[in-house]
Amino acid sequence: MELSSDIKFGNVQVDLKFCAFEPGWVLEGNPVSRNCTLSSSKDGFASTVVWDCTAGRFNWFYAFDESVYILEGSVVIKDEAGVVHTLSAGDTIFFPLGARAEWTVATYVRKVAFCRNPLPPPIHFANRVYGRLKRTFGLGSTGAPLLGAS
Repeated sequence: MELSSDIKFGNVQVDLKFCAFEPGWVLEGNPVSRNCTLSSSKDGFASTVVWDCTAGRFNWFYAFDESVYILEGSVVIKDEAGVVHTLSAGDTIFFPLGARAEWTVATYVRKVAFCRNPLPPPIHFANRVYGRLKRTFGLGSTGAPLLGAS
């Protein structure tokens, strides 16, 4: 069986590159962040990124949905309501498009982020209708009937 040319393989070693904070986001200290994009979807709506940061306090404004899994270190997150959450290795958090959070990194944090640009509502609706039509008429992704469909 031949593998699809779209399948990408990698290893756990990632080459993190410096990424500057937006001007005015840093509230305290001199945090330094780095990142590396591990993968991006063909349509450009999703990506997976490894990111790390040294000590500091800063705001972060989310331009897309982001699901985070903390790999190493810890961070204190204050949400827009002022509620404080402490996250460490193994913890997850979801930030929806448009959210703002204040991050306080005591020493170091490393995360993997699953980022997704939500589809605009009319396109999302059309996509859902298309999916239902495919299921109703038993069509696979190639347009051919699914196995066992009659």
